[in-house]
Amino acid sequence: MKIISVTKIFLLTMIVLNLNFILSCKSKDDKTMPDMTVKPKTFSGVTQTAVFAGGCFWGVEGVFEEMEGVVDAVSGYAGGNADTAHYHMVGTGTTGHAESVKVVFDPKTISYETLLKVFFLVAHNPTELNYQGPDKGSQYRSAIFYIDESQKNSAEKYIKELETKKVYKEKIVTEISPLKEFYPAEDYHQDFMRLNPDYPYIVYWDKPKIDLLKKKFPELISSDMK
Repeated sequence: MKIISVTKIFLLTMIVLNLNFILSCKSKDDKTMPDMTVKPKTFSGVTQTAVFAGGCFWGVEGVFEEMEGVVDAVSGYAGGNADTAHYHMVGTGTTGHAESVKVVFDPKTISYETLLKVFFLVAHNPTELNYQGPDKGSQYRSAIFYIDESQKNSAEKYIKELETKKVYKEKIVTEISPLKEFYPAEDYHQDFMRLNPDYPYIVYWDKPKIDLLKKKFPELISSDMK
């Protein structure tokens, strides 16, 4: 009978733990994450708001934070009620909420249509129904929560354009719904990618999105991020 050394047991344990962090956004835990936030960019002009859902909000938020004209990006929940807008409840997939990101932007610098383009071509895969990558459940669905009819029309028009051009082989399943309310997520989720760049999940699933953004749309990168 072979005896497994303590060192091998330790290494195997670390591999399993790292796989858990890599393979699921659910590994985040308010008991282990520091309550740290990055101050939003200062801006004194008129802003507009957009709300997108595309899987784990860490990566979606991180992508939009890189962009010129985005004043702030906030992780949160949309699609459900206030009493269930809490991470562990949303994680059950039964609340109607989707992990979402509220993007506050300067319309003189960047348009809603440009945000849509980045959302569909960089921030997530709009053909994955009720999941994104390793994260499963309706809380990770692809959705746009529009503020007004103009945003609704722009979203519908752009989806039709993507389908006409056959940008994706699979059908786009993004929901388009009116925003009833946006509920900011817990503090430890905010600016997560920026504060935890070496976190395994971020490295494996989200950093490639930033690389793709810089490759496809270098002109959209904020001067603060270059």
